[in-house]
Amino acid sequence: MALALRLWRSLPLGRSAAPGPRFPTGAAGSREQCVLWRLRDAEVMGNPGAFKRSLLFSALSYLGFETYQVISQAAVVHAAAKVFRVEEILEQADYLYESGETEKLYQLLSQYKESEDAELLWRLARASRDIAQLSGTSEEEKKLLVYEALEYAKRALEKNESSFAAHKWYAICISDVGDYEGIRAKIANAYKIKEHFEKAIELNPKDATAIHLMGIWCYTFAEMPWYQRRIAEMLFATPPSSTYEEALGYFHRAEQVDPNFYSKNLLLLGKTYLKLHNKKLAAFWLTKAKDYAAHTEEDKQIQTEAAQLLTGFSDKN
Repeated sequence: MALALRLWRSLPLGRSAAPGPRFPTGAAGSREQCVLWRLRDAEVMGNPGAFKRSLLFSALSYLGFETYQVISQAAVVHAAAKVFRVEEILEQADYLYESGETEKLYQLLSQYKESEDAELLWRLARASRDIAQLSGTSEEEKKLLVYEALEYAKRALEKNESSFAAHKWYAICISDVGDYEGIRAKIANAYKIKEHFEKAIELNPKDATAIHLMGIWCYTFAEMPWYQRRIAEMLFATPPSSTYEEALGYFHRAEQVDPNFYSKNLLLLGKTYLKLHNKKLAAFWLTKAKDYAAHTEEDKQIQTEAAQLLTGFSDKN
């Protein structure tokens, strides 16, 4: 603005101005337009005040463009810094998750619970759920964390519907909430849970966990008690259902994608073969589950259950 004012004051009022800017002619500029531009040029050249205003406008336009460039460059730098910051947080979060630092992970991600980043939000949903599963978490705190996790997963999905992890954790969190809302709500949510697991698998066919969870969905409805089936039949014309064969297919598929990725997948392969009365294959997978190197409390529980099932075999034989 100061430069424009200096230009204004320095202009002589009694002198003729230089020719104005030349405009393009051709298909986009007709003869009438050319005449009009010449008339305007003549008007400016013959009118020092008009010329002065024209030059001032040009100066202001130039200054505005320069300001725009500075602001745009600053915005790009800020956006790049923000992306780098999010990536740094995600790296820290993944390291803590792999290290089993559940509480530290939750503390880290809770600082960014207002984030709009889907990758950060689904990790926060997972961390909230993991804290809820800890033995030291009270029942009241667990319930709050379960609903909190669902909210984070929902926001992650809203921010990025192409995120397989957001679909997976949204389905997991819906299932968890069902434990507090009764059997009717749990069955009513079954279709939604299945839909999001299937979408997660579609988006990432190499995610063994999502495939395993789809197997659990099938196993759960294959062994649904009769009274729950009656409720399902009352709620739906075609209630959710599945078979042990379907469950077995998903557990095997998960194992093919990532062999020995999860002790529970090995256990459920054994249990599913038991349901199908194939004791030989059941013993094979239960032995693998029993011998699985325990890294977590869940692994130890699975080792115990597998050993008990195998003992049951030997007792009957």
